[in-house]
Formats: sequence, structure tokens, C-alpha cells
Amino acid sequence: MDELHLYFEPVSADVAAHEYKRSQIGFSISMHCDDGFPDTDGVQIAIFGVPENRYASTSRDSSFAADAIRPYFYELQNHFTGISIADLGNLKTGMSPDDTIEAVSEVMAMLLKENILPIVLGGSQDLTFAQYLGYEKCGRIINLLSVDSHFDIGKNDEAFHSQSWVNKIIFRDPNFMFNFSNLGFQTYLVEQEAINLMKKLYFDSTRLGMAKADMTETEPLIRNADLLSFDMSSIRMSDCPAGSTPSPNGFYGEDACQIMRYAGLSEKLSSFGLFEFCPANDHGGQTAHLAAQMIWYFIEGFAARKGDDPHMQKSTFIKYIVSIHDIQTDISFYRSPLSDRWWMEVPCPKKLISKFERHYMVPCSYKDYQEALQEHLPDCWWQTFQKFM
Repeated sequence: MDELHLYFEPVSADVAAHEYKRSQIGFSISMHCDDGFPDTDGVQIAIFGVPENRYASTSRDSSFAADAIRPYFYELQNHFTGISIADLGNLKTGMSPDDTIEAVSEVMAMLLKENILPIVLGGSQDLTFAQYLGYEKCGRIINLLSVDSHFDIGKNDEAFHSQSWVNKIIFRDPNFMFNFSNLGFQTYLVEQEAINLMKKLYFDSTRLGMAKADMTETEPLIRNADLLSFDMSSIRMSDCPAGSTPSPNGFYGEDACQIMRYAGLSEKLSSFGLFEFCPANDHGGQTAHLAAQMIWYFIEGFAARKGDDPHMQKSTFIKYIVSIHDIQTDISFYRSPLSDRWWMEVPCPKKLISKFERHYMVPCSYKDYQEALQEHLPDCWWQTFQKFM
């Protein structure tokens, strides 16, 4: 990746030159500073900022989020010294926002091919499209999860912006998105037409109230994602005053950190983007501090990964078979003895197995298994089954 450095500006001199304590993240992280670009050999996680806001749908500016987050993140305690992290700096933006999107996708593809997990600090959430393009360049079919109070689908004829970016992916041909999931939508902010479309396409959507009622039940949904896009406006304004579209309702800050830890723990998840944080509207650095803690929890989860991937080593899992008469078939559930997490196998036609080899083992919970014993077909099983038809 000799050309990777050409895409980036160094981290600000004030942040790079700060004297961090030996126990803090800033002491051990490899960062792009005036002395040179970090060596990416052996790096497991690469952080980079994208100061791009020109497709934003609001007047609030999220361009400089990465610069606001870094001082708080670097001062957090480093409890995962075995994880190699590099800060690549801030991406050089293009003459047009489309140029920036292309640059992000190129960087994403380079990192993914080297098995380096990118953490993208935007910028507006339309940059998720750039993340997706990185997977497309690698030829990977993925599941995308958006933590957002809106679906960001937009209308068919609507211009591309930070609240219509999903449309750009849905109508792409060939398409490399197997599934789209939304976590935390607020019904009074979402048109009924968009809700109907999500159901028609067999996509997943979880209302804010349902998610908050039992946060542990969000874990399988998060574990099923390859790419996570987090809109900071999905967090309530009292905890996150500097979101681009602040709302009195939303996730609490600790909910956001729990989501991030679940994401970090997932063997499947290979990139994470944090968007829609507007530093000029941040009161006392509260949102920047929360964003830093969210990244910390993500890396803590990453450091605690168990290596239990049923796509790779199904024989080491404990198998449970449940018969459901309504569909006249058995459902095979698998439990990991390492983490006690659950998956269920969805029948996939032989001609499609090579194409969807990473998607027919669907993460689920013990509750799904219990419901299957009562002959209640899990929604996530049915939705995945329909995609194979």
C-alpha cells in the first residue's frame, strides 16, 4: 500500500505533539504526523477522518468531527495494548464531493484487502455510500447496518444527499448489498411509504422503543452486519447536543457505547463509520467526548473477539434442531461454546451457496430458539429465506 499516504493530511500538530501518559491511547497509537506516515504492516485497525460535508441535508457542519474527537480519544486509557491501531490522518477532499467519495472507496478497498478494519470519522452520513463502494471494489456481498432515527432511503427521483444515500445503494447494478438493517428509527420521523418499502424488500428495522426495551436483543442484528454506519443524531440531544439533526428522543449515551461494544465483538463486522457530528454546536466538548468513548468501546469489543465464526468452523458448535410444522422443515440452531452466542441456518439453494456463503448462517438469540420451540418462526429466518427465493 505504498500509495496510501498520498490520500491523507497529517493529524494536527497540537494533537500529535501532546505529551500523553504511557497508559493513554495517544502514547502507543501510530499516527500520521509531520514526521511521516505510519507503517501499516501488522495494523489491525486504521482510523481516518473525512472532512466532507457538501452532500449534507442540514446547515450544520460536520466536516471537522475527526479533529474534535481525537484529543478526547487519545487521552482515554489504553486497556487493549495487544491491538495495533494507526491514525492515518484526514483524507484530502476532492474538487467535488464525488471525488471525495471515490477517494474514500479506494482507501476502504486497500485497507479491507489487507484485513485492516477501517474506522471512518465523517463528515455527513452519505459517506456510508463510499464505504459500501470499497466493498464493491473488493467484490464482497455485505450486510449494512445503520443506527439512525431515519431510514435515509429518500424518494426514487430525489437527489443524492445525507438522508437519501440508501437509495443510491439499493438501485445499484450489480448490487453487492445482501441486506440493509436500521436500528433505532423513530416512527414519527419516517414516512409510511419508507416503512412499507423496508418490509417489501425484507430489510430489518427496529424501532427505538423496541431496541431500548432490551438492548441485549439488538446484539444479533449488529452481529449480522459487515458495515456499521452510526448517525450521532440517533442519540438524544441531552447526551449528544451536536448531532446534525438533534432530537429530544433517542438512544442514551450508554446505549450507544453498548451498541459499539457489540459491533466490536462481531467477527463479521469489518468497518465502522461515525457521522453527523457537528463540532461548532458542541457544548463543552460533550459530543466529542461521547464519540471518543464510543470508539473506545468498539475497540474493547474488537480486542475481546472469540474467533467463533460458524461459516468457518461449524463443526465446533453445538447443534439444536427444531421442527416447525407450518413450514414443514427443520430449523438448525448453532450455539458457540466459546461465547454462548447463537446462529440459525437458513436453507440456501446449492447454486447460490458460493455467492452467499457468509449470509445463510444468521445470528440470532436464545430467545429466537425458545420461540422456535413454541413453533413461532423467527422473523430474521423468514426474511433471509425470502432473499434466497
